[in-house]
Amino acid sequence: MSACLLGKRVRYDGGSLAVTDRIVERWLSEGRVISVCPEVEAGMSIPRAPAEILEGNGDDVLSGEADVVEKGGEKVTPAFLAGACVALDLCNRFNINVAVLAEFSPSCGTSSIYDGSFSGKKIAGMGVTAALLHRHGVRVFNQYEITEADKAVHATSG
Repeated sequence: MSACLLGKRVRYDGGSLAVTDRIVERWLSEGRVISVCPEVEAGMSIPRAPAEILEGNGDDVLSGEADVVEKGGEKVTPAFLAGACVALDLCNRFNINVAVLAEFSPSCGTSSIYDGSFSGKKIAGMGVTAALLHRHGVRVFNQYEITEADKAVHATSG
């Protein structure tokens, strides 16, 4: 689960996107949650410049056809790829096949991300981490899909 959704202050602006939900509380009590912030795991600072995927989505970044750039133009694609690999490693190590990630993030967006113009416009697409996990068979959900994620957890764990 994205660390910011668990209240950890790891977002680019030093904030969090804490989700208060009985299902998440149950998952925590059952020991089902592994927390990760791909950007922080890759060594990016808190706070850090906002970043967006330029001219593409997470799949395009994984294919080498797009870059993640900070506001101001600095490419940070390698850090986003490294963070995605950390998240995938955690999924593999702990046999995780369902992830709940922060929507709109250039790492964690599951269905919608910002368009790369830093104007607040959103487009359909996954972030880099979400795309990598999806490519490897992990079902990705966002913070607005907790109930659906819970159904997926129970469908896969029996």
